[in-house]
Amino acid sequence: MQLQDKVIIITGGGQGLGRAMAEHLAARGARLALVDLNQERLDEAVAACMAAGSEVRAYLCNVAQEDQVVDMVTRVADDFGAIHGLVNNAGILRDGLLLKVRDGEISKLSLAQWQSVIDVNLTGVFLCTREVAAKMVERKNEGVIVNISSISRAGNIGQTNYSAAKAGVAAATVVWARELARYGIRVAGVAPGFIETEMTASMKPEALEKMTAGIPLKRMGRPQEIAHSVAYLFENDYYTGRILELDGGLRV
Repeated sequence: MQLQDKVIIITGGGQGLGRAMAEHLAARGARLALVDLNQERLDEAVAACMAAGSEVRAYLCNVAQEDQVVDMVTRVADDFGAIHGLVNNAGILRDGLLLKVRDGEISKLSLAQWQSVIDVNLTGVFLCTREVAAKMVERKNEGVIVNISSISRAGNIGQTNYSAAKAGVAAATVVWARELARYGIRVAGVAPGFIETEMTASMKPEALEKMTAGIPLKRMGRPQEIAHSVAYLFENDYYTGRILELDGGLRV
């Protein structure tokens, strides 16, 4: 699919990886619907993408809320007249060990920590994909859905909730690719490793050094490299039902 003038929704598009993807796709001529919960960040991202010459609109939406997702997708389709793509990027972290024992006292990963991550990182992907795919079929728009998974889908200590959600996203990607191909809809995913974001920038230098030492390329990935990969998945018409790993050679 050529990106010029294609309408693409990016969840979590106001910051971090989402904003990097937005700016990259905007520079390639895509028309963008940026979805986030932070209006200030959305406004900044919209301004940056418009500077690249793209048509961009902002939408406040909690992807874990069904009614909000249904309304957002309907508004995007009405505002732009079509939907050709979706990047399921919105996600949160609520890390913690399943159990922690200190001085004989046992603390547990809370149900709230578990459920909040599942709600956004897995249920949100389901809701957005379902509604966008339905709108594509309704309007007879062929398109592409890109899901952001993670190498943590293989299991990462302290991330029971996040690993489970990202594994679910990877599995669903294969299922949806097979189910939606008949409608001209491809579904693929990207599994980033450790990427230079605001979250990693706040880590202690010694922790960053230890993390980077385990990566064969000896550096973290850059947001622009993830954005480049997402553009590739949109443009390669034979890529579907697979997860593109982008981790510098790291396996967890």
